Amino acid sequence: MNASAPQTQDLDLARSRAQDDVRELRSKISHLGEDEIGMMLTRARSHYAWQDKPVTDAQLKQIYDITKMGSTSMNCCPARFVFVKSAEGKERLVKALKPTNVQKVMKAPVTAIIAFDKEFWKELPRLFPHEDRRGHFRDKEKHSYVTAFRNSTLQGGYFMMAARAIGLDTGPLSGFSNEIVDEEFFAGTTLASNFLCNVGYADESALFQRLPRFEFEDVCSFA
Repeated sequence: MNASAPQTQDLDLARSRAQDDVRELRSKISHLGEDEIGMMLTRARSHYAWQDKPVTDAQLKQIYDITKMGSTSMNCCPARFVFVKSAEGKERLVKALKPTNVQKVMKAPVTAIIAFDKEFWKELPRLFPHEDRRGHFRDKEKHSYVTAFRNSTLQGGYFMMAARAIGLDTGPLSGFSNEIVDEEFFAGTTLASNFLCNVGYADESALFQRLPRFEFEDVCSFA
């Protein structure tokens, strides 16, 4: 148990408040409407062209403040975000891109590098203070990597939903070299890149038809 761990009485009070908060929210709204669900997923699209309209630092902070509240295992929060906005930053990032993705990134107001800290577990006393879980990951490089990758991917999904929730559009990219991104942006650190995500106000004129999806019966089953 950590020396800084909450006392039982404080922990009970914190749990009670957390439970009351969820109950209060659900008493106000039980589900999103069709338009809201459409904005988040069913009618949302990945975008490749962008209006010449800036995304502010305040908006990026708001996106992060929403994203950080998404669940991760043991509240490990391994994702790290680099917001590439400057011409210099874009030129560094272009080195890693496949040719078809260069203009997508260069014309986007912001390209977020969704990365993760391979040594995220060192922050667990801060993020999971009621029990020391560092021993689950210390000297277990493969387990730490898998946990960090899985949960940062999850946080990347939260990031996209958060951006859409505040009225922005997203364009995730995987056509790049992780090795080059890591050399350019994370050399000498414990960070590694997961995927890229353009953020901005979309130019819808570049969209093509929505591609097919599997039906429930195609990919779902019961056990």
